[in-house]
Amino acid sequence: MGHIIAVAGKGGVGKTTLCGLMIQYLCEHGKKPVLAVDADANSNLNEVLGVEVGATLGELREEIERAGMDDRYQIPSGMTKQAWLEIRMADAIVEEDDFDFMVMGRTQGQGCYCFVNGLVQTQIQKLQSHYPYVVVDNEAGMEHVSRGLLPSMKTAILVSDCSRRGVQAAGRIAELMKELGMKPEKTGVIINRAPEGRLDEGTKKEIEKQGLTLLGVIPQDEMVYRYDCDGKPLVELPEETPVKKALYKILEGMEL
Repeated sequence: MGHIIAVAGKGGVGKTTLCGLMIQYLCEHGKKPVLAVDADANSNLNEVLGVEVGATLGELREEIERAGMDDRYQIPSGMTKQAWLEIRMADAIVEEDDFDFMVMGRTQGQGCYCFVNGLVQTQIQKLQSHYPYVVVDNEAGMEHVSRGLLPSMKTAILVSDCSRRGVQAAGRIAELMKELGMKPEKTGVIINRAPEGRLDEGTKKEIEKQGLTLLGVIPQDEMVYRYDCDGKPLVELPEETPVKKALYKILEGMEL
């Protein structure tokens, strides 16, 4: 089965940026093809990777749900909704040279995301044997963890900034995984956007208090901000960029 890497943490700490660069690292180091999964309803991993999004799982769900009520959505005669959904799932996969990309997306208007979350889990379970690595960019917070959507993940990477709140959020996610009986082979936290790549004593003490394993520290990188403002995919960052150099060193140490 493919090695599932789940990336989680508080909102706004840079999970998606690191997730995209991690996918690039795996591809560059011969771990391809990678299945990249954007499991956030507010998806933007495609912007980091420079990929155009096709149909999302949320959109396909809406298409099937509205079939028979809206002339734009039709199911072939004699076919059940479930059978048609299985066929349409292939359209939610964007194929690139070194990786394939799947987006959860969102439902339209009000409603629960339970069904779409279930589709994410089903598709990962179905596809993971076809890829050496599956990298899942989770939504902010604990939603996917609390639903147990990734029971077979081997590596859990928690991302935080230097704030105590960010580290505490990572600690709560790690604790929830234990409560749910999840046992990834490796769990740890990466501290992102650290000024000059250094942690102050308060952050270090909070990491220790939360019982987290520190995988490494990523420095604040002005070039990431500039690329984002200019709408450039972050995977196009130069190799000598501090964020890339630091993350690649961390991943090498993890022996992924």
